[in-house]
Amino acid sequence: MALFITDECINCGACEPECPNTAIYEGGSEWSWGGGTQLAEVGLEDGSNVSGAELQVPFSEEFYYIVSGKCTECKGFHEEPQCAAVCPVDCCLPDPDYQEEEEELLNKKDWLHAEA
Repeated sequence: MALFITDECINCGACEPECPNTAIYEGGSEWSWGGGTQLAEVGLEDGSNVSGAELQVPFSEEFYYIVSGKCTECKGFHEEPQCAAVCPVDCCLPDPDYQEEEEELLNKKDWLHAEA
């Protein structure tokens, strides 16, 4: 499953540089699918396509946040989620809304980092 950042976040920023998928953003910051990945275009669940470079609306204006569609729990990179490992207030937790098996997370990692 993807992780999420709770409202206990102190905005220290320790988590952001640790993410191998560039799935963590500062509150209020726009994000893109292509940022830190090889994605040039992404097919969305509604059947539409979006450019990997197109900026998306922030998930949070106040706290750091994790884009669940880019989070792989660091599978294929590290033994444990690095955001959770470095968070000084333990606010990077499994997101119950995004339950994924290890195989799904590894497939997502391969999709995010496939050579263009």
